Amino acid sequence: MLKYSFPPAVKPGCCVLVLGSLPGDASLRMAQYYAHPRNAFWKIMGSLCGFSPDLPYEMRLEMLNDAGVALWDVVLSGMRPGSLDSEIRDEKPNDIAALLREYETIGTICCNGGASHRYLKRYFPGLFGGSDACRVLQLPSTSPAAARLGFEEKLRAYEAVLAPLLRRESA
Repeated sequence: MLKYSFPPAVKPGCCVLVLGSLPGDASLRMAQYYAHPRNAFWKIMGSLCGFSPDLPYEMRLEMLNDAGVALWDVVLSGMRPGSLDSEIRDEKPNDIAALLREYETIGTICCNGGASHRYLKRYFPGLFGGSDACRVLQLPSTSPAAARLGFEEKLRAYEAVLAPLLRRESA
């Protein structure tokens, strides 16, 4: 079945871009990034950015962007039965380079798992190591299918990279 990614969730001033591979079936059904109830993404980001992962989706996106974090996927479209990244075939990439040109404040790309990192490297090798390259990091997948690491380990990995970059509202 041919599946498509969502538009980028970004606004001016974002300094970090978190890239997934391609939305899974739960996300596509709900038209929301990281909608699977066992995906740790919103719990991690809520913890780091100071918002409840139970807020309505639009509020979570707004608070994430306000903290300086944008979301998108490397893959624009691809054939995939189910939700496993290993099953993506005939993929076409999103124009990550154009997004980075439009939002020049983005200086760090965090790949949510190995698949997004591999696709980014395949389609945008210039992002890796050039003089104007963004810093590109592979972080653990927040997907429930990536069970090698527990929640606390994933949280620590994201915190180590994102905490120094986030804009937080002072209480």
